[in-house]
Amino acid sequence: MYIDFHTHAFVDTIAEKAMAKLENTLLTSGYPDCEPPVTRGTVGELLAVMDKSGVDKAVLLPIATKPSQQKTINDWAKSVSSERLICFGSVHPDAEDAFEELERIKALGLKGVKLHPDYQDFFADDEKLFPIYRKCAELGLPVILHAGLDALSMDCIHCTPQMSARVLDEIPEMTLILAHLGGNEVWDDVEKYLVGRNVYLDTAFIAGHISDQQALRIFRNHGIDKILFASDCPWHTPAKEKAMLERIGLSESELEAVSHKNAEKLLAL
Repeated sequence: MYIDFHTHAFVDTIAEKAMAKLENTLLTSGYPDCEPPVTRGTVGELLAVMDKSGVDKAVLLPIATKPSQQKTINDWAKSVSSERLICFGSVHPDAEDAFEELERIKALGLKGVKLHPDYQDFFADDEKLFPIYRKCAELGLPVILHAGLDALSMDCIHCTPQMSARVLDEIPEMTLILAHLGGNEVWDDVEKYLVGRNVYLDTAFIAGHISDQQALRIFRNHGIDKILFASDCPWHTPAKEKAMLERIGLSESELEAVSHKNAEKLLAL
């Protein structure tokens, strides 16, 4: 069984426009070895990719890139939630009603909160985020952060492993998930500052960018029980990260933990 903990889709009516903009950002950024997306951003296409890749369930992570978007996005996330699609919500750190919207995310039954420092223009350890983090912890909502390099801001990493370590020091009660194995393209610093800490790391978009040896070392030194299978679909097909997990030398019990058991426990499925 596979649960993909990191996927994206959009409302059908805006999916093509959103994907075209994001694809242009990626392809013009100079990001190494970038490839065209595997869907055009619709939920239907995501489900089709899941079927083709042998993924049983996926966590859908919408992002409110403007304060005005958060309620609409969270209502949509609720509307597409299903047995196979487990949806997080999102708030914008600059929204005056961010706390109220977090309460509403909880009431809607959404499973956590997605924040993206690059697209929401903040640094992960900015103290203005700490009340939001604490509110999420109070509500029992896990927080997933984009971590490391992003094509939108190639010259400035908004969530470094050092920043994440400070957040963990300040708000240890929060359940934190760091995308891209703790820091996209800065995995040496992940090993230095984050490995062994009480934080989940997902595997989104790492296949082909990190060596198999470093990935396996981080998995085991950090703790297999804190690693979550993820793809970042549509920017990677889940088949890429599946193939990586299946070739790097994990035991059967380790593969079961990473592929679905850790996610099931975290999400109380």
